[in-house]
Amino acid sequence: MRNPLQEQLLKAGLVKKDKVAKVVRDQAKQRQGKAPAVPVEDKIDAQRLQAERAERDRALAAGRNAEARAKEIRAQVRQIVETARIKRNGDIAYRFTDGDRISSVLVDDGQRAQLAAGTLAIVRHGEGFELVPRAAADKIHLRAPGLIALDHGRTVGDPPAASDDDDEYYKQFVVPDDLTW
Repeated sequence: MRNPLQEQLLKAGLVKKDKVAKVVRDQAKQRQGKAPAVPVEDKIDAQRLQAERAERDRALAAGRNAEARAKEIRAQVRQIVETARIKRNGDIAYRFTDGDRISSVLVDDGQRAQLAAGTLAIVRHGEGFELVPRAAADKIHLRAPGLIALDHGRTVGDPPAASDDDDEYYKQFVVPDDLTW
C-alpha cells in the first residue's frame, strides 16, 4: 500500500513506478525489522548446552546398543542350549560346584563318563542346568562364558599360585576325574 504522497508523485510523473515499488518493499522490510543480534555469551551458552545434549544422547544410545547386544547374546545362548541339549534320563546324581554352592544333575553312567572326559559340559539354563556337547559349549563360551557351570574340557582359570615344593609333594596323589562324592 502506497502513501498519498507517493501516489501524487507517480501521477505527476516525477518518479517511476518501479522506484516507488522498491521504496515500498524497503519500508516493509524495515517495519518487519531484524531480530536483535544475540550476544556472544548467549551463543557460547547455547553451544555448550547443545554439546552437553549431544554427549548425553550419545551415552544413552551407547547404553541402548549395549543392552540390545546383551539381549541378542542371551537369545543366541538360549537357542544354542535348547537345540543342543542332551536328554538326561539317569538316576545317578552328578555333583559339581556352581560358584559357592554344590549343585547336582541326574545322569546315567555314559553321561557321567562323558562329563568326566570333557565331551559334555553343564551350562546354566533358566533356573536349572542342561547338558550340552563340546561344540555347543565352545559356542556358548565365546558368547557368555559365565553361563558354563562345569566344563572339564576347558580350564576355567589359572590355579592359585603354589610353591614348587608343594606341587612336587602332591603329584604323587592322583585324583580321578570321575570321583563321586
